[in-house]
Amino acid sequence: MKELQVALNNDRSYPIYIGAGLLAQPTLLTKHIRSKQVLIVTNETIAPLYLSKLQSALSGYQVETVILPDGEQYKTLEYLEKIFDQLLAKKFSRNATLIALGGGVIGDMGGFAAACYQRGIAFIQIPTTLLAQVDSSVGGKTGVNHALGKNMIGSFYQPQCVIADADVLDTLDDRQLSAGLAEVIKYGLIRDLAFLEWLEANMPKLLARDKDALAYAIERSCINKAEVVGEDEFESGVRATLNLGHTFGHAIETGSGYGHYLHGEAVAIGTCFAADLSRRLGWLNDADVKRIIAVFQAANLPVTPPTEMTTEQYVDLMAVDKKNVDGKIRVILLEAVGKASLPVNVDLAQLQATLNSYAG
Repeated sequence: MKELQVALNNDRSYPIYIGAGLLAQPTLLTKHIRSKQVLIVTNETIAPLYLSKLQSALSGYQVETVILPDGEQYKTLEYLEKIFDQLLAKKFSRNATLIALGGGVIGDMGGFAAACYQRGIAFIQIPTTLLAQVDSSVGGKTGVNHALGKNMIGSFYQPQCVIADADVLDTLDDRQLSAGLAEVIKYGLIRDLAFLEWLEANMPKLLARDKDALAYAIERSCINKAEVVGEDEFESGVRATLNLGHTFGHAIETGSGYGHYLHGEAVAIGTCFAADLSRRLGWLNDADVKRIIAVFQAANLPVTPPTEMTTEQYVDLMAVDKKNVDGKIRVILLEAVGKASLPVNVDLAQLQATLNSYAG
């Protein structure tokens, strides 16, 4: 087992445990649980696979569960309410602990519920997808979607710990595995060129689920995420670079209907948009853009957007983004392969040129 630390300048620092068989090690969990009351939030896909194992690890606790439908389309205030219903019905106190057992949707919703219930209870992240293990479970971003914008309702709320058990990836389907690789690739593009080069050389191993390759990719990704979050917990500066491709990607997710594209798929397409716009600014050359597209294609990810979305629709949706200031669209771009920019105010004509090259 590897143990990394998300080092924050306060008492919210916490460990990330990475390894195999971690769900069978109860002390990893119990040392982070404050009282006997534990609520497990999971979904219909994960519950039959791992819920009983987690419940067994919590023998002696008052363990209650909430099982939500699986999918981005259920990441809403309506389904968030079901978590609060159970917390209240079972009379959970402020010392209770919420465990989010699932992918990014469950982690975001569970964390947001924990942040809100009695103004904050403890929660633990047990991510069950590659994307959640390398990205969304680390850093304390929580929330739900709105019909007009993705992740626009939420809070920063750090977990007590993150337990990334590599064994749960054995049941992950190939599409979800590739979606997770989009966020892995992101770290190489924004700040870790040597890692990007390793990914380019080792993508076949990752797709074949080579245990050593996956373990290395997860660890390297978490190291990158922890360093950025430790430097900028509340995204006032460098943490925004973790959103490479996300402004475009969120527009795709919202515009095409939540759940049509997996988050990682939309981020892959969005990063290709960002690479094209970076080229128009003179920061990347044609070979750089081709290289970026090629690494996503090697991960079996889409690189072209939905044909039914128009340039006008993209612009409207991108105008609803947390990075925007005073009504100006701001995006993360690449100053070079391996180096991201801070948020850039987008020239509308250049943005439209990029969008027109892909969209209707």
